[in-house]
Amino acid sequence: MRRFLAVSLFALALAGCATAPRQNAVAGLPEPSPAAAAPAAPLADLVRAVDIPYEQFSLANGLTTLVHTDRKAPIVGVTVYYRVGSKHEPKGRTGFAHLFEHLFFGGSENVPNFDIPLEAAGSTSTNGSTSFDRTNYVETVPTGALDLALFMESDRMGHLLGAVTQDKLDKQRGVVQNEKRQGDNQPYGLIRYATLEGLYPVGHPYRHSTIGSLADLDAASLGDVRKWFTDHYAPNNAVLVLSGDIDAATARPLVQKWFGDIASGPKVVNPPAGPVTLPAPVSREMKDQVPDTMLVRMWSGPGLNDRDALALDMGMRVLGGLSSSRLDNALVRDEQLAVHVSADADTDEQTGVVEADIEVKPGVDRAVAEARFDALIADFIAKGPTSDELRRAATQYVSSQIGELESVGGFGGKGATLAEGLLYSGNPEKYKADLAVIASLTPEEVTAAMQRWLTRPVYKLAIVPGARTEDGAKMGGWGDEATSPLPKPDAKKPAAKIVTGPPRPVPPVLPVGDLAFPAIERATLSNGIPVAFARRTTVPKVLVSMNFDAGFAADPHDALGTQSLMLALLEEGTTTRDSVAIAEEQERLGASINAGASLDSSAITLSALAPNLAPSLALMADVARNPAFAPDQVKRLADQRVAEIGQELASPVGLARRAIAPLIYGADHPYGVPGSGLGDATAVARLTPANLRSAHDTWLRPDLARITVVGDTTLAELLPLLERNFGTWRAPASPRPAKNLNAAIPAPHPRIVVIDRPNSPQSVIVGGRALPLSGRQSNEALELANEVLGNGFLSRLNLDLREDKGWSYGVRSGVSEPLGTRALTVSAPVQADRTGDALKLLIADMKALPAKRGVDQVELNRVTDGNIRGLPNRFETSAQILSAIIINDRLGRPDDYYATLPTRYRAIGATEIDAAARQYLQPDDLVFVVVGDRKVIDPQLKGVGLPVEYAPAIDSNVGND
Repeated sequence: MRRFLAVSLFALALAGCATAPRQNAVAGLPEPSPAAAAPAAPLADLVRAVDIPYEQFSLANGLTTLVHTDRKAPIVGVTVYYRVGSKHEPKGRTGFAHLFEHLFFGGSENVPNFDIPLEAAGSTSTNGSTSFDRTNYVETVPTGALDLALFMESDRMGHLLGAVTQDKLDKQRGVVQNEKRQGDNQPYGLIRYATLEGLYPVGHPYRHSTIGSLADLDAASLGDVRKWFTDHYAPNNAVLVLSGDIDAATARPLVQKWFGDIASGPKVVNPPAGPVTLPAPVSREMKDQVPDTMLVRMWSGPGLNDRDALALDMGMRVLGGLSSSRLDNALVRDEQLAVHVSADADTDEQTGVVEADIEVKPGVDRAVAEARFDALIADFIAKGPTSDELRRAATQYVSSQIGELESVGGFGGKGATLAEGLLYSGNPEKYKADLAVIASLTPEEVTAAMQRWLTRPVYKLAIVPGARTEDGAKMGGWGDEATSPLPKPDAKKPAAKIVTGPPRPVPPVLPVGDLAFPAIERATLSNGIPVAFARRTTVPKVLVSMNFDAGFAADPHDALGTQSLMLALLEEGTTTRDSVAIAEEQERLGASINAGASLDSSAITLSALAPNLAPSLALMADVARNPAFAPDQVKRLADQRVAEIGQELASPVGLARRAIAPLIYGADHPYGVPGSGLGDATAVARLTPANLRSAHDTWLRPDLARITVVGDTTLAELLPLLERNFGTWRAPASPRPAKNLNAAIPAPHPRIVVIDRPNSPQSVIVGGRALPLSGRQSNEALELANEVLGNGFLSRLNLDLREDKGWSYGVRSGVSEPLGTRALTVSAPVQADRTGDALKLLIADMKALPAKRGVDQVELNRVTDGNIRGLPNRFETSAQILSAIIINDRLGRPDDYYATLPTRYRAIGATEIDAAARQYLQPDDLVFVVVGDRKVIDPQLKGVGLPVEYAPAIDSNVGND
């Protein structure tokens, strides 16, 4: 994967309405009469709803293009798949396909920088990823920028090597090595290597990891890069998909124009590979800095073109994938031997991995949990699923596929679905064939597949708490490193000069069409709950969110974690349904209900299939209004939450996230709480059913609620359903509670707070300070200044620490947008031996904007014109629109906030951005948290120029005794 950066707060907030809202009231509606829940839509009808029409054509050089037309927005997803992945790598060059993916973004002969022109044209951030089987590249662009995107994709397909230099190779090598360190640094982070080592012999194409080994990455030379490109990157080894505001008649001449003169190359052939049956069961135990023991059972499985792959997928969902799975019901709910279980069948082109895992509950005898885990798996293999279990698994799967039809591009959108079908199976409509099989599977067929594959010798892996003894830097390679000499590091010999072709002119970006925001209609239920509705008919789904003015900022400071635990318990039983019944009903309906807290809001969100909206809303209402808070379920969920806090304390990012907010806001401020909202383990363990009932009745009340709905229905159809389910909910007589968001914030105390985490190959740096602004005070100049500084791949902080220095996989800054006081944060996971240098550079780069280097014209165009052109990309899915309406309502913004945003952006120049950076984005008052190996980082901090404090040692097993 190329990117580390989190989605910007700005992008998460973008949405709105271009028209004035229509007001409705329901007081005059007749009182709805009770009605039986409508039956769920037949599975066959759901399968028919999944359709991606396309046209296909090929050029003389072998490039195959698929075109799918979707006119919902003036955007086009550009998706390119190359048939080259890590399974094509030779010995001594593991990780090379992924390294080359990074180099592919470094510019081509006619495009010095791949990101700047596209983002200035309004594209989503360009991205790429590498798997065992392929490398893909994606961007979604405004229709007017399609010509530019195709020019650029063709330039790096056919005109790359003249721009690849030793300096670019060295820098991206460093970035990839830090990507590897970042993954290795996580709790259980070495499982990915141990899985492949246990399932496949040395030399098997799926044996080494996609990220590769550090030694092999160090050995990659410029000559290797050139050979990799000429051997694999050619039009006859690629699939191009254009999906969105485009048709084949328009696409064909454009593709011919830009790609037609690129020569074919050698055909990439898949190496011999397939599932491996172990000669006997294998067991392995690894120690890691984790709070809980994890036990895994694994087998290699069939490739994705084997019908058994689908049967195994459904079977493993029943075993451990559904909320009502066999393992969940037995090990988590009933016997409480585990805090988490899962099972899945992960398929690649030629083989796959079938696995089940359990995280043993703290205090439970491992042997007891392990024996029960194995017995449940054996029983399921022998007896298989019931018809009802299989139907629920299939319905949930099809519902998720329908949801994915909203996105034209990206890694999981319609473009990727068509490309993968053609690349792996020779059929762009492979998804349809798979859905038909899934809908027709019988319990007998699934049982037979389970018995064929899971009665073979098993690979047992255990990760147990303790000091990590294995080194991730030495894992992930070919597998014979102990007996074979390591490859020599790149000697960096001069390479022969590449003869480049004539310059290719860059096409202009055409005007971008006006935004097509859905109209927002507003109504009020008879009990006063406001309703906002936006109709979207792209897919037959409806999203409903009920937000309460609470959030984990409402937690008492002696009971942190109350809101989060209370909301988690809503799905664990009502006065008429137990947790299993709630889970099974969601699965039958193809619905998903989630309850959770953010800083300012407690929310219950429903994703429903439009034909099943009525029964899905009835279930949501029962969950929201009638929680049981049964003592046994409270104890079970509290134990799980304590274990989850232990996992957070074992994670370097989790540690930093928990520490920074209290340092910014002070421990007495509502915002001075751990950023995950999970709370304090000791406090969570003390919570009683009465505490949680009180929190529910105090904060989840109709006079603190707003309902927001986006999807394939009408307000006329929706309002009676909402009135029936929520209109009769009466507010208590007690006054509405309020959070003291005006509480005093301590004066800034700049310093470095070190949290020691031994054996960490990376340090996680997080800095922050409060800003003299609230979320209700919009400041577009500040948002744009933050994009220049650190919020985006092209930001100064990321370009400096990642792209230029190669010390990090990604750096970002953010400006929060809560109801109360906003905060500036900076985050940077960096290689441990560069911790001090990275801190100095972060501080220097922040000071330089604007003192030494104000915003330049390229940056200005990118963050103003680029954002204006990119607005249609922000509103592609119902979830994006839902989030935007919720944020607008929370912060008191008008419905046309984003429709009028282009006008405000056009009024912002370099002077205003520089002024915002000078006022709000300076590092002078920042407090930094550094999580890393103290013995490595201590000597580096002396020259940073800030006082250093040391936090008490962290015990990730807190509360588990």
